[in-house]
Amino acid sequence: MQLMLTPEVQAAEEHYFGRHHAVADAPERDPFTGDEAEFIAARDSFYIATINSDGWPYIQHRGGPPGFLKVLGPNLLGFADLKGNRQLISVGNLAGEDRVALFLMDYPGQQRLKILGHAHVLDARENPALADQLSPSAELRDKIERIIMIATISFDWNCSQYITQRFTADEVVKLSAGLRDRIAELETRLGGK
Repeated sequence: MQLMLTPEVQAAEEHYFGRHHAVADAPERDPFTGDEAEFIAARDSFYIATINSDGWPYIQHRGGPPGFLKVLGPNLLGFADLKGNRQLISVGNLAGEDRVALFLMDYPGQQRLKILGHAHVLDARENPALADQLSPSAELRDKIERIIMIATISFDWNCSQYITQRFTADEVVKLSAGLRDRIAELETRLGGK
């Protein structure tokens, strides 16, 4: 929060709330704990924001199997960047400005984690061992073109208020399994009469 509470943000807080937040003595970097590592490992998608050379923000969705975004150390994340639409906007932006923001959502659990850091892009062909380590699955290994490494600075567990619960098709199937089994059992009983 110390990075985000600029004088302009504090002025807005003063205007709307009559006071502003202040964070003193924040560590230079927030190391991930087991809670963050577990949350990150369970995600199958996230959003990454970069800034282009004209100062415009750009947000990109990244998705894969749960755990494709990997915690590699207390302040280090990495993920394999797969073949996509060939625009390379985020990659190009990172060549000029390495600051990123990640937004990770758990819609069913109504939680979100925001992460700030500095990212750099590595060519997967020049870093095959790291590409192997970050490959989301054996089937996707040949689709890795780049590796994105993020030296994290800070994170914030944000308020869960107003997060609408959403469920994937797989989650709905799992959550409704007991109901479907009970319906089948009752249909069998009714069919037998």
